[in-house]
Formats: sequence, C-alpha cells, structure tokens
Amino acid sequence: MSENLKTIKELADELGVSKQNLQYHVKFLPTKKRQKNESGIVVLNIEEQMFISGRIKKNKAKDINDETKKGQKNINDETKKRQKHHYFFAFNNHLLKEIIDLKEVNKQLLESQKQTQNLLDQQQRLALLDNKLLEEYKAEINDLKALKMPSQETKEEQANSQPQEELETLKEQIRALNDKIKGQEELNNQSSKKWYQFWK
Repeated sequence: MSENLKTIKELADELGVSKQNLQYHVKFLPTKKRQKNESGIVVLNIEEQMFISGRIKKNKAKDINDETKKGQKNINDETKKRQKHHYFFAFNNHLLKEIIDLKEVNKQLLESQKQTQNLLDQQQRLALLDNKLLEEYKAEINDLKALKMPSQETKEEQANSQPQEELETLKEQIRALNDKIKGQEELNNQSSKKWYQFWK
C-alpha cells in the first residue's frame, strides 16, 4: 500500500478530530467511489486528504471565529451585566441615602412634635393656672365689695347719724366763725381807739 494513502482513523488522529467528524467530511468528497486496503478498510488518497483537511481547517477557523464572536458576545453580555449591576448598585445606594435622609427628617419631625406637645401642655397648664387665679381674684373682689357695701342696718344707722354729724360740724364752724368775728371786732375796737386817740 502506498504511504500516501491513510485510513479515516489515521487522518482523524493526524488532524486532531474525531473519527465521526472526519466521516462527516468524507461525505462531501467529489468522488463517490472509495478505495479500500487489503483489510477492506476505506483509505483516502492525497487529494482526498487535502480536501478533507482544508474543510476541517476551514471549519476550525469558522468555529474559532464563532467562538471568538461568541466569546466577544459573552464579554459584551458580561460587560452589560456588570454595567446593569453597577447601575442597580448605584441606584440602591441612592435609595439607601434617601431612606437615611428620610429617617433623619422623620426623627427631627418627631422631636419637633414632642417639643410642640410640651409647649402645648405648658400653655394649657398656664391657662388653667390663669383661670384659677382669675377665680381667686374675683372671689377677693367680691369679698371686698361685700366689706365696702354696708348692710341695710348700717345704712339706716348712717342715715340717722349723718345729720347729727353734719349738725355738729356746722355748730363747730359757727363757733369758729363767731370766735373769728369777736377777735376781729376786738382788733377793730383797739385800732379805732388808737386812731381816735391819735386825733385827739
């Protein structure tokens, strides 16, 4: 047998492919008639080997290209996934910051509400205290009015005693006037005597 002839298995081992893969390419050989060796095994001549070798290399290049494209696509998909994850991560961080800010605002509002409630309680206590003091003042004023307003009996006593007091006061004033008049007359008499004596 010629050294140029190789069995399907030998050529498959040489090209680094499986026997089934090589048999697939054998179907595409231009000649349908196959040579066989003494054992009855199909052998391939040099042209057939080159044809099959070219197809396998072409397919390998195509597979490599497909793999490269697939790898590139996977890389692109992976990059897109990373970008998407990065976007979601950034968005989640933003939401977390907003939640923290809202919690802080909520805390401040609760504190403000507590202060407002305390002020309201103080105001209510002061209003109650004011009302109590006002009631006490009213009671004191009523007590003072009761002291100032004489009773009915006191009014009658005052009505009876008032003319007497006025009478006594008038008598006192009359006496004082009389005393003044007498004093004046005496002064006049003394002066007239002096004048009279002066003319004499």
